[in-house]
Amino acid sequence: SGEEKTEKKAVIVEERPVSAKAPDPYTVKRGDTLWEICKLRLGDGGRYKEIAKLNGISNPNFLVVGQVIRFE
Repeated sequence: SGEEKTEKKAVIVEERPVSAKAPDPYTVKRGDTLWEICKLRLGDGGRYKEIAKLNGISNPNFLVVGQVIRFE
């Protein structure tokens, strides 16, 4: 017979909600890097420059233990 079978595959797309609230502030601990903090809290370590600017950090490679990092 001339019937064609087509396969249908479900595609799951993960989306971040538009109204997502920024993560809670993070207090720097010994050994932390801004890249690691951004990866942990935002899921993207590459946003470290944006977060450094937001927090007035002129050198993202130099964090102070006890410093509080905001994300909004």
